[in-house]
Order: sequence, then structure tokens, then C-alpha cells
Amino acid sequence: MSRKIVLTGGGTMGHVTPNLALLPHLLEKGYEVHYIGTETGVEAEKLQAVPGIIYHGVKTGKLRRYFDWKNFTDPFRVIAGAFQSAHLMGKIKPDVCFSKGGFVAVPVVFGAWLHRIPVVCHESDLTPGLANKLCKPFVRRVATTFPECAAALGDKAEAVGTPLRPELFAGSREAGLKLLGFSGEKPVLLMMGGSLGAQAVNKALREALPELLKTFDVAHLCGKGNLDAELADTAGYTQLEFVSAELPDVFACADLVLSRAGSNSLMEFQALARPLLLVPYPKGASRGDQILNAQSLEKRGLCRVLLQENMTAQTLTEALLQTWADREKLTAAVKAAPPADGTFRVLEMIEEIQGK
Repeated sequence: MSRKIVLTGGGTMGHVTPNLALLPHLLEKGYEVHYIGTETGVEAEKLQAVPGIIYHGVKTGKLRRYFDWKNFTDPFRVIAGAFQSAHLMGKIKPDVCFSKGGFVAVPVVFGAWLHRIPVVCHESDLTPGLANKLCKPFVRRVATTFPECAAALGDKAEAVGTPLRPELFAGSREAGLKLLGFSGEKPVLLMMGGSLGAQAVNKALREALPELLKTFDVAHLCGKGNLDAELADTAGYTQLEFVSAELPDVFACADLVLSRAGSNSLMEFQALARPLLLVPYPKGASRGDQILNAQSLEKRGLCRVLLQENMTAQTLTEALLQTWADREKLTAAVKAAPPADGTFRVLEMIEEIQGK
């Protein structure tokens, strides 16, 4: 009889993609894979059609640090989700649970604890998120991306990196250049910010194009709804809302990367070993985790950082050109750093806690 595992995590794709990285290895090991996520969140949309996953939707809520009328109703959704998750755990009877975090994970981890099902959770950011803080008493092990986070979480925690999908690093430079319409004569600057919170960087990059295009071809993944029609025919500049199957090819042809500082993206770029300039999401618009993520990599010599409050077209251009000038030093530091891909260590942790 095959072993069973429950995966959970949701709210953003950052809570989903590490689970997808683990999936083929779990299937190869013979696991029956169940996924517990929200009823209508991004993970429901992305995972219900993924072969090899049995998807279960539960109710969930969010514990906000600001006033919102939903703060009065979401605790009841969390309680309902806990009962649903506990029922599912009793019905599925998994051997182990892996949680990637997000608020859907809280009732799932609690439900696993009620049924004495061992749990490994993963924290991507430098400081633990609220969901993983709530889950910590109910899990056996915590895998972290950053060593600072492992130190903060104590004996249960181990810094391992992040599970990454190997196909991201198997692209073709030639195919990427063809997709983007570039000749390959200039180095390719890739800006990848996504649809959430990238508007400030999108704007500064576009204002800087006259100077940047003297040195680079620019590939701009600007996020859904963020295309600029006035720049559609600009030579050496290609803007796309997003890419999916072609992303490995785009990665393969990138020579320099400009990005926000979400943890999963950082580990992907670190694994690519490309010179990297980060513009973290500002603290006033978040809990400040991206700033801490970026500063951790910068202290280790793995990237350069430009804070958004200091960003103009001119300072962005200067920072990109300086990062490009430092490319050999940055690339050497990245190659000498501990591996960013934590896939196999997380799989080992999942195996280790079963039966204990």
C-alpha cells in the first residue's frame, strides 16, 4: 500500500511553487499526494488540474495587522477550516504533512496535530511569517530558506534553501533570444516583478530605457495589465505580461536580473547564478520581509540592493550599470554560497519524521 502525504500552502504562488517542485519526487517515491488549499484561492486555480494531485478545498481567513471588517468574520472561517481539515486528515489518514505556509496552512497543520500526523513546514522569508509562528508548536521540523530564520525558530529549524523546479534551469538561450526578438549581440537585462507591487519599478525602468538600451537589450516581464502600448515598437525592448512554459528559455538568455525580493524568486535567481539587482517591496506597503531578504543576500555579497525610496530613473540606471560592472565578483560569490535549492533536503526531512 502506497504512503500518503498532504501538502498545503496558499495565498500566493510563492506558497505553491515549492510544493510543485516536490511533487514529481514524491510521486516517484510512491506517495499518494493530497493537497489541502483554499476553495477559491490561487492554489485552487493552479492545482486542481495538476496530474498526480488530489485537491481538497477548505475555508480559511486571514489574520490582518490592520483594520478590516473581515477581521470580525475571518476567525469563524479559520475555525470552520480547522474542523474541515481535521475531518480530512481523519479521512485521508496521511503518513506525513508538508506545509508551505499561508493562512490556509494554519487549520491544516492543526488538523494534522489532532490526528498525530507529523508535519514539516517551510518558511521562505528571513523572519517567520505569522502563519508559521502559529503553526510552530504543532510541527516536528521547520525548513527555512535563510539561516537567520532558522536561528530565530530554534531547535526545530534548519536552513535548507527552497524547493525549486529543475525545469526552470533547463532552458535554451537561443530559444529565449528568439522569443524576445533579440540578436544576442548585447547582454540581456531581465526585469521580473510580477503583477503585484511592481508598478514603481516598471515606471522607473521605462523612464531609464533611453540610457539602458545603449548597453542592454531589455526583457520586461511587467505583470498582467501593465503593458505600455507607447513602447511597443521600441528597438531592443520587449515587454510581456508574463511567460509560463517559456520562462526557462527567458532565464537562459538573461545576463543581468532586476527584481523585487520575494524569497522564492531570490532562490531561483541565486540558482541561476546571474548578477542581481534587487528593489525590495517597501516596508510601508508590507511587513518589510523583502527588505530583510535583500539585505541578507547583499551582506553575503550575492547581490546589489536599491531601496525603492532611493529609486529614480537615474539611480536605477547607475545601480544596474554598477551591478553589471561587478558581475564577475557577484557570480563567483553566488557559486561559492550554499546551494539555493533545498528540494532534496526537504524530502529527507519528510522521510525522517515519519514513524517517530
